[in-house]
Amino acid sequence: MRKVGRHLIPFIGIGYLIAYIDRQNVAFAKLQMVGDLGLSESAYGLGASLFFIGYLIFEIPSNIILERVGARIWLARIMLSWGAVSIAMAYTQNAAMFYLLRFLLGACEAGFFPGVLYLATKWFPLKHRGRMMASFMIYPVIASAVVAPVGGMLLDLDGLLGLRGWQWVFLVTGAPAVIMAAVMYFFFHDSPHKAPFLTDAEKRWLQQSLVDEDARLNKVAHGKLFKTLLDSRVLLMAIFFMAYPLGAYGLSYWLPTILKEFGFSNSVNGLLNGIPWLLVAVAMLVIPRMAARYKSETPFIVVPTLFAAICLVLSVYVPDHTASFVLLCLAAAGIQGALPIVWTLPSKFLTGPAAAAGLAAINSVGNLGGFIAQNVVPWIRDITGSTTMPMLFLGAALMWAAGMVFAVQASIRRYADDQPRETVPTPELTQQ
Repeated sequence: MRKVGRHLIPFIGIGYLIAYIDRQNVAFAKLQMVGDLGLSESAYGLGASLFFIGYLIFEIPSNIILERVGARIWLARIMLSWGAVSIAMAYTQNAAMFYLLRFLLGACEAGFFPGVLYLATKWFPLKHRGRMMASFMIYPVIASAVVAPVGGMLLDLDGLLGLRGWQWVFLVTGAPAVIMAAVMYFFFHDSPHKAPFLTDAEKRWLQQSLVDEDARLNKVAHGKLFKTLLDSRVLLMAIFFMAYPLGAYGLSYWLPTILKEFGFSNSVNGLLNGIPWLLVAVAMLVIPRMAARYKSETPFIVVPTLFAAICLVLSVYVPDHTASFVLLCLAAAGIQGALPIVWTLPSKFLTGPAAAAGLAAINSVGNLGGFIAQNVVPWIRDITGSTTMPMLFLGAALMWAAGMVFAVQASIRRYADDQPRETVPTPELTQQ
């Protein structure tokens, strides 16, 4: 499994790193772009959030196509198209074009993250999946740490070659996706049986482990799309997951604006925005390892989520800017630290084509939390004139999510077999 991780995770991790940069770059471009295009905070929020509408519409079809044509070809297509759209964002002329390109960015990127989740069910048995997800999700953490200082510095290139700083943000951050698409196409491997780095015995062991796991957990394996989408566990998981993009995007998109109100320059703002992601990296390494050690997901989802909610609420009441910033950093660590474990839950009951459709549905519906964050948060800010009420709203959403964990786990347990099926491995598998 270490060998699989070494060969697989860098490809998908770097791809997701680039994807996250191309989602977040608009947060820094906003600091100049809003004035140039004559956008209000609410209008900007609507445009930024249209990413999630494109994502919602095309994510399930994208993941179904990935399951049929293979990850190598389809993930390369996804990266090439979203990179091209991100570069095109540099030439936005008005609000309508901004809205269209953000929608297209979501449509093009749709399927990448749930595609990776689907690949995890093909490569990693459940007991290894939490650590795999943590290793994979470290990459967007790195992206967030990178995009913050780089975004600030790119804004300060304002005027170079006749381009505004926000245009440089989109040009520089969009190009890597196009390059990575070619790398993915020529060097990635779709499934274990096509992997030249695994021996035949290793391939058989991995396949048998996954088959035994599917039988033991009584996973959904039917190929009927609507039956999968209407499964009560899929619907409940999608509603539950919605709180995490709501909290994460609500915080990350508006943190640069909050820090700007403290009076920092663009470059200092960017450097400070990188700090929360250092704590997030630590949380994402430590929390999944603790969950694997104690063989329990629930406390390691509930406690970080509640901790993040409390930090968000406290951040608006402490009078000191430094203390408020520290609390926001801790909130980010709590939200993101729980996510690798959250994403092990769907794979406890989904497999095969049902996993492709179900994981896409959970992620696409759940990511409406990002749409809500980009519309409700600025709307609350506009009518209140402060950042206090938006943070309270995000804190309340996370508290609700912490309570929902118990309902999700109870729903999964109701469908599981009471007595796990025992399988006897072959002598060759035992030796391996």
